[in-house]
Amino acid sequence: MSLPTRKFDAVVVGAGGAGMRAALQLSEAGLKVAVLSKVFPTRSHTVAAQGGIGASLGNMGEDNWLWHMYDTIKGSDYLGDQDAIEFLCRMAPQAVYDLEHYGMPFDRNENGTVYQRPFGGHSSNFGERPVQRSVCAADRTGHAMLHTLYQRNVRANTVFFVEWMALDLIRDASGQVLGVTAMEMETGETWIFQARATLFATGGAGRIYAASTNAFINTGDGLGMAARAGIPLEDMEFWQFHPTGVAGAGVLITEGVRGEGGYLLNKDGERFMERYAPNMKDLASRDVVARAMATEIKEGRGCGKDADYILLKLDHIGVDKIEKKLPGIREIAKKFANVDPVKDPIPVVPTCHYQMGGIPTNYHGEVVVPGNGKDNNVVPGFYAAGEVACASVHGANRLGTNSLTDLLVFGKASGDSVIRYLKENPGHKDLPADAADYTMARLSRLDSQAGGESVFEVGAAMRRTMQAHCGVFRFPDLLTDGVKKIREIADRAARTEIKDKSKTFNTARIEALELDNLIEVARSTMVCADARQESRGAHDRADYPKRDDVTWLKHTLWYKDNDRLEYKAVNLKPLTAESFEPKVRSY
Repeated sequence: MSLPTRKFDAVVVGAGGAGMRAALQLSEAGLKVAVLSKVFPTRSHTVAAQGGIGASLGNMGEDNWLWHMYDTIKGSDYLGDQDAIEFLCRMAPQAVYDLEHYGMPFDRNENGTVYQRPFGGHSSNFGERPVQRSVCAADRTGHAMLHTLYQRNVRANTVFFVEWMALDLIRDASGQVLGVTAMEMETGETWIFQARATLFATGGAGRIYAASTNAFINTGDGLGMAARAGIPLEDMEFWQFHPTGVAGAGVLITEGVRGEGGYLLNKDGERFMERYAPNMKDLASRDVVARAMATEIKEGRGCGKDADYILLKLDHIGVDKIEKKLPGIREIAKKFANVDPVKDPIPVVPTCHYQMGGIPTNYHGEVVVPGNGKDNNVVPGFYAAGEVACASVHGANRLGTNSLTDLLVFGKASGDSVIRYLKENPGHKDLPADAADYTMARLSRLDSQAGGESVFEVGAAMRRTMQAHCGVFRFPDLLTDGVKKIREIADRAARTEIKDKSKTFNTARIEALELDNLIEVARSTMVCADARQESRGAHDRADYPKRDDVTWLKHTLWYKDNDRLEYKAVNLKPLTAESFEPKVRSY
């Protein structure tokens, strides 16, 4: 079946930090660029980033990219690819300078340099002492970044398609990616966006969990599209649970609170992190702090009538500093926790926050898959950047602030790669005759199914199952049972029915299409977590409490067909630096 077609040099799916940084690179090179976004660009989930951008500017004391690289590799629990990590940390300062020149309103020191705050896991001299490395705009860094990048894209004539949802990848018989099918959410009309290069920057999929800091738009759309097109997903067992989500609400309280001097307390008023991380204390790596909090709660030292949360104390910082450095946090605490943090501590719990896994890429942003005896075969015309991609710079646990660094560095790098590719591959290839058939069959199923499952009920069952079976701590019987349950839920998701068949403003239709993507992510997560028989970073198994570098120093690749798993080696060879060999993590 044919659909109306729009042609562009490049189509970018997603208008968060990575998508807009890539689009800016492309538009400024004179290319015709379309950016598809489910929401207005400045409402993309990057807007929720609070803490800052990790970059070794050295404005607050000595720092360098090699120390940042060490902290990132250590934070990743040695599962990160060291070539990509070196590239990230080397390019980070320039990424910040670029934003500064675009007009981003960073916090400043009295001498005019950009202010930097301490952050969890950031150290000088290879773990010796904390360092101030996080570049921020108060506690609204992502908000300032999105507005800055959007304005630059408008200036560069980037074409935005707002409230459009990409549905499926279009590939030809050779495997080359030729664009996407997409739906205008207001009208329900479906189009083909034909492109010489396609770049995914669709963000994460934290909505697979019942308790999440993620927005409702974070439904793993890029991951679902890639999986359905036969592309594997990498390291999906690794999900970061942020230590400080507001208890009962999940809204993020930035690590910047602890960077500015806040600390955690149990019901006895004890600063318990000193027992778990004697050197870095409350600024240890996120997986370490989240597990410490979960342990305190599990052992009966949680706060409140149900002893189910921890307290984050910051009143001692003083009202002036809170108003200057953390104004948004005070507002969030009042609205979602009903406390004023200048007087009382904030109730917090570990909450699903970030996916370390994603579509496998190299540090150029090119999508790479195994084949023909090689670990890294480039998929022609296909790129990914940001949280949807797995470069892998975050390994088993992301270092705080590296998400925004990732968006900027790999957004630009993927844009540069697209420019090179288009110079070598002029002109559009013909679309296959069946380019839209798969998408139209999916839409037809939703419209024609009668007496099917409720999208809401299937989605709720998925989130409950993920929360109960694949959370901060993972147990063998729960994982085995979880695989069985999530497969059953996937079968139910294939039978969902839309009650309202009208196409205009039909949010039920969009939610059903999002569920198709979420279920791929949930399945890949559960299957990969069950298979990895060790504890590493954010993946903590009760039956395998130790890290196993002999057997498991490798990346997982999950394929949709029959939940097939393959593995590839971690790249321990940096670009220029000496390799950092795996050793025991301590903070």
